[in-house]
Amino acid sequence: MSKPVIFTITAAWDDEASVWAGHCDDIPAAADAPTLDGLLEKISAMALDLLPDNHPDIDPASLFLQITALREAELAAA
Repeated sequence: MSKPVIFTITAAWDDEASVWAGHCDDIPAAADAPTLDGLLEKISAMALDLLPDNHPDIDPASLFLQITALREAELAAA
């Protein structure tokens, strides 16, 4: 197996739309989904489709996606 290549997905919670909005500049790709798993699924599919055009030297089997997610903290119910 080739050396792992890690691309980072930056995600933020959009409270108004109730979705995680994320993008990965390395691919490039952007999507939104109601869950982080859904967002990862969408961007993962995009990454594999776009990888040959944007990074032909990277083996798809060595690609890993990392999510950095930002969401405002909520106060716990008393």
